Amino acid sequence: MITLEGVSRSLRRGGSTLVVADRIWAAFPPGRSVALLGRNGAGKSTLLRMIAGLTPPDAGRVRRRGSVSWPVGFAGGFHPDLTGAANLALVARLYGVDPAQLVDFVTRQADLGPALSQPFRLYSSGMRARLAFSASMAIRFDTYLVDEITAVGDQAFRARSEALLADRLGRSGAIVVSHSLPLLRRVCDCGAVLEAGRLTLHDDLEAAIAHHLADLREPSPNPADGRGTLTASPR
Repeated sequence: MITLEGVSRSLRRGGSTLVVADRIWAAFPPGRSVALLGRNGAGKSTLLRMIAGLTPPDAGRVRRRGSVSWPVGFAGGFHPDLTGAANLALVARLYGVDPAQLVDFVTRQADLGPALSQPFRLYSSGMRARLAFSASMAIRFDTYLVDEITAVGDQAFRARSEALLADRLGRSGAIVVSHSLPLLRRVCDCGAVLEAGRLTLHDDLEAAIAHHLADLREPSPNPADGRGTLTASPR
C-alpha cells in the first residue's frame, strides 16, 4: 500500500510557483491499477517521483509497503558513460536479479539491437525510455509506477509494451499516468485526479475520468487543502 501523509510539494517555474501537492492525505488501494489524471502541468510526474522516493516532499511523508518500481520509463538513474548492458547489470545487482536474465529479457523486449553495447549517453530519449521500461518490466514489483511509456517507440513496440504491462498488472498494482483515455480504460480499474495540489481518489474509473474532464472545462482553481480519500462511486 502507498499512503501520502500530509504531503506538500511546490515547484518554481519561471516566475511562478506550481503547487503539486498541498497537504495531501491519501491511500492508494493495494493491488489496484489507478489512473492518475490531471491537466497538463498539474505535477503528475512529480507526484510519481515522490511516491518512488526520487523526489522528496517539502513536508509530510510518503509511506510504501511492498516493493515499488521506479517510474517506468524514467531513465535518470542510468550512468551516461556505461553501455546499456552495463547499466542493466548494475540494476540487476541492485534489485537482486540475475544479470544475464535481465539483459536477455531487455534484448527481446526493447529492440535496441547493437545499441545495448553503446554508451547510454548516445541514446535518444526514446531509446532511453525503452531501456528503462523493459528493465522495470523484467523485475517483479508489488506496485508499478508508469508515466506515459506507451507513447514511446513504434506501433509494434507500443503493442508489446501494453501487453507486457497488462500481464504484470494481473499480479501487481500500478499508478498509471497517460493522456490516452482508451489506454487507461484498458489497463486501470480506478482513478485519481490531481488538480491544483488536491488529490481525489475514485473507486470507479469512469467517475475519475468524468471528474477530470469536468476540470478541463474550468479554469484551474487556486490550491486548496487536499485530503485524498477513496470514494465509492456508483457503477
